[in-house]
Order: sequence, then C-alpha cells, then structure tokens
Amino acid sequence: MKTIRLTLVLMLAFAGLTYAEDNDAVERIADAKTVFTEIMASPDKGIPRDLLEKAHCLVIVPSVKRAGFIVGGQYGVGVATCRQGAGWTGPSTVKVEGGSFGLQIGGGETDVVMMVMNESGSNKLMKSEFTLGGEGAVMAGPVGRSASAETDAYMRAEILSYSRSRGLFAGVALKGSTLRSDDSDNAKLYGKEVKHEDILRGRVPAPAVAKPLIDTISTYSTAEKGKSSAEKGK
Repeated sequence: MKTIRLTLVLMLAFAGLTYAEDNDAVERIADAKTVFTEIMASPDKGIPRDLLEKAHCLVIVPSVKRAGFIVGGQYGVGVATCRQGAGWTGPSTVKVEGGSFGLQIGGGETDVVMMVMNESGSNKLMKSEFTLGGEGAVMAGPVGRSASAETDAYMRAEILSYSRSRGLFAGVALKGSTLRSDDSDNAKLYGKEVKHEDILRGRVPAPAVAKPLIDTISTYSTAEKGKSSAEKGK
C-alpha cells in the first residue's frame, strides 16, 4: 500500500514538474511580448520604426541575468522569429550565454532586443548556435524616431542590438555572447521535436500561444499597419 502511495506521489510530482516546465516556455513568449510592447510604446525612446520595417528577424530576450558563477558572464532565455512573406514565423526559443550584454547601463537584469537586418545575418541566426560579434557582426542600434537610421553603417550591419535596464533603453554592442536554439523548449511549445531552422523559415505552423506576440510584432513592423495606426490616432 505504501509503495502504491509513493508511486502516486511521484507521478503527481513529475506531472507538476512537467507542467511547470511547459508553462515556463509559454511564459517566455508572453514576457517577450510585454518587453517588445513596452519598448515600442515610446516612439521617441524606442527602436526606429523604419529600421524595424526592414528587419529580417527579431530576437527578444527578457531579463538577462548576471551569471554569478562566471566572471563577467550573463545568461538569458528568449525567442526568435523571422519575417516570411507578409508575416512572421512562429517563435523559436533561444538561449544567450556569456559575453557582455551592456549591463553597465544599470541594474542586475537587462532586456535585450536584436534586429537581424539582412540575409547573411538571418542565415547565421538559423544555425543551432553562433557567436555574436564573431560569426554574427553586431553593432549598437540607434534609438528614437529622430535617430539617423539610414546611415551606411546601420544599413550594412548584420545585427542591431539594444538593451533596457531599470527604464533606460539604449543601443548596445554585444560581444562574445553565444546564441543557440533551445530545442527542448521548442519541443514543448510545438508538441513534437522541431528544428530551429524549420521554425524560422516558416515550415512549422506557429502555436496558438504565439499569436499575441506575432500580432504585436506585425503591428509595429509593417509600414501599412503603422500608417493605419497613426491615422487612427489623429
């Protein structure tokens, strides 16, 4: 009898753990939507809309944390999505580790946003792992609607990166950070094993939980919708 009870307790505990892990993957998408919405809600301090409209892919990593066991290292989990045709793909969960995330602008946690600006950068993002600032050339992105977003440097950059900490938002150059796919969380989100590249190339239908994030990104990254929203505000 005791053995049966112990077995039931272990089964319930395991089920609860599995649910918690699945829920973490879903919360990652919700957190990414919140971060992106808050940043874009301040046009004078956010990511320039004209650059966002040209972006091939977007990576959002909420609450990057200092890794106390690695001197100068950081760790964060987030999502990546790429533009395919007139829309955006379902999110692929990613991890960013090591290197510098610009935490010097204040605080122990930082939200990181990266815009992949060309095909070369998006091809690197679709690898299961690559090094920012190494294989993927990264530079600090301009901030605000008045920023000079059409300069040759910004147009040639593979990845433009930003960080936000304690309300401060700025472009930041990420150096030596490794970005890799989180295949275990992708399996939980999509209900089966899926390839990081297949998700970002739009070969895998987006899960329902990702719709709010995709809709939000579409609202701010599409010129026609941006104009529509502006007209409604008049």
